Amino acid sequence: MPLLLSGRGFRQELERVGALALFAPLEGGAETRLLRRLRAGGYRAQMTSARGLGDPEAYLLQLHGVRPPHLGHQSVGRGAAVGEVHRVMPQLGALLEGDAPIVLWLLEGQVLSSAELASLLALSQREPRLKLVVEMGGARELRWQPLADLV
Repeated sequence: MPLLLSGRGFRQELERVGALALFAPLEGGAETRLLRRLRAGGYRAQMTSARGLGDPEAYLLQLHGVRPPHLGHQSVGRGAAVGEVHRVMPQLGALLEGDAPIVLWLLEGQVLSSAELASLLALSQREPRLKLVVEMGGARELRWQPLADLV
């Protein structure tokens, strides 16, 4: 695996473009090596799933509300039939403190619509420290391309 010895090409492409779509072999392992190389290079990393992301900007950068799942026998008199709203801290809140660059690694990115991908791309362009890696599915060999090419 000479491609993954340093991860330098991946890191340079990520710094140049800001957001990459990653296609990794389904047996796994390659993406975690790349993430480990980025962390060793000074990046602060957050790995999360793209499922249930909702509004990417609100979920990642703003205080937002979520409703707990309805578990059946709950009183509808308190908090309406849809449940009470819980305020949740932004996903990247603690990582934004300081000057270190941040990489957000999204798993299962193939479920995102083109509008959500465009929103993530605009977010990475607006925040220069934030770099995005979106896993878009499997491939026979590890490859990546700019996320802008998919949008």
